[in-house]
Amino acid sequence: MTRKVILAASCVAVALVGSSLAAPTTIKLLWNASASAPIGLYWIMPADTLDAGDLVAAMPPEPLARYMADRGYLPRGVPLIKRVLGLPGQLVCRNGRSITLDGKNVGEALGRDRTGRQLPGWQGCRRIAEGNVFLMNTSVRDSFDGRYFELLSARTVIGRAIPIATDGDGDGRFEWRRPAW
Repeated sequence: MTRKVILAASCVAVALVGSSLAAPTTIKLLWNASASAPIGLYWIMPADTLDAGDLVAAMPPEPLARYMADRGYLPRGVPLIKRVLGLPGQLVCRNGRSITLDGKNVGEALGRDRTGRQLPGWQGCRRIAEGNVFLMNTSVRDSFDGRYFELLSARTVIGRAIPIATDGDGDGRFEWRRPAW
């Protein structure tokens, strides 16, 4: 090979690698290490619409992302996995530590986290506006979710989180689930 061919091939290779690094990427697989959803591997599928009960991956906005990273809840740049509990038009309220959705009790907020630090709180009722969602894992008492950070923009949701291999029972045994898409 001539020097010109090697140089041209090298330039093309560098350009391809550079363009792939510059192009925005969509997260497809996500390892969840937080016990607020079963620990394990999730496939993230784009979602045109969201339904109550959907398990989703959402990228926390600032300053929430900074708060979660500073407290050691979730590293910056890592999506959180939560359930969609409330959708536009619904009424979510926090009275003291009680959380209600359309007048129905859906859970309790804690006053302090596992290390004894005060947790943020909000009070009152919020009608969920178009373009917003309320995320909460009702089955996990100490999940850091909408009980503490209220509503999020639906634009923070990057997709549905489909369990692939998760430890649903918390016993260290991972169960393989064949995705049903």
